[in-house]
Amino acid sequence: MSLSEGDIAFALELFEGLGPLTTRKMMGGLCLYADGTIFAMVHSDGAILLKGANGFDDELNAAGWRHWSYTRKDGAPSSMPYWYLPEDLLDDPNEACTWARKALSALT
Repeated sequence: MSLSEGDIAFALELFEGLGPLTTRKMMGGLCLYADGTIFAMVHSDGAILLKGANGFDDELNAAGWRHWSYTRKDGAPSSMPYWYLPEDLLDDPNEACTWARKALSALT
């Protein structure tokens, strides 16, 4: 599945409260950067995920966010340090940016 321009525009608009963002297409999706730090990605299916690191992952787990995992070609389970943005945040840019700032704080 290919990421649509609409999905990209939606993610950029959702996080516009963070200030200028840059992007980079990777693995069929899109990485989102604030001041050169990757804090989120848009999956090829349009899902938006935040990066969890340095203890922020514990907060995401405690809040019930779903961790991104997948199965490798050899059948082995794997995961990346990203959690799916809950649906209610997709309609609340202020709250989405609050969580994104937490992600960035843990990464810098």
